[in-house]
Amino acid sequence: MHVRSFQLSDVSPVTDLLQTALSEECFENTIEPFSRQLSWDSDLIVVAEDEEEIVGALIGTIEKNHGCYFRIAVHPDYRRRGVGRSLVSAMESRFQARKVSGIYVAVDEHNSFALPLYEAMGYSENQIFKSVRKLSIVG
Repeated sequence: MHVRSFQLSDVSPVTDLLQTALSEECFENTIEPFSRQLSWDSDLIVVAEDEEEIVGALIGTIEKNHGCYFRIAVHPDYRRRGVGRSLVSAMESRFQARKVSGIYVAVDEHNSFALPLYEAMGYSENQIFKSVRKLSIVG
């Protein structure tokens, strides 16, 4: 498995992954922010691929000089194999390279399942935003 920057040719496979990995409602609430982040700063979207197939994606954003993990999606066949951890580590490095003043996790009813991953990686309760609606990419 390899984590890399999002490329324009990834739009369709990442959209398919989001539709497969997320609930229908979550997908509908993710696709517009995904598009918005692509137009603003596609370097804050990372993908994990295995044998040239995209198996994971993480959409990040920067809000008022704070890095924020917005949405993570891992194909069901690749869960619990370290894909999520690798995506978060890659995005964390990008945030640190941009010298953000803090890194936060945006949580809503659709991605609370990912909280144990972030907690296992050292993110504490005070680094968790309970509402993604306040993020600019959400609109």
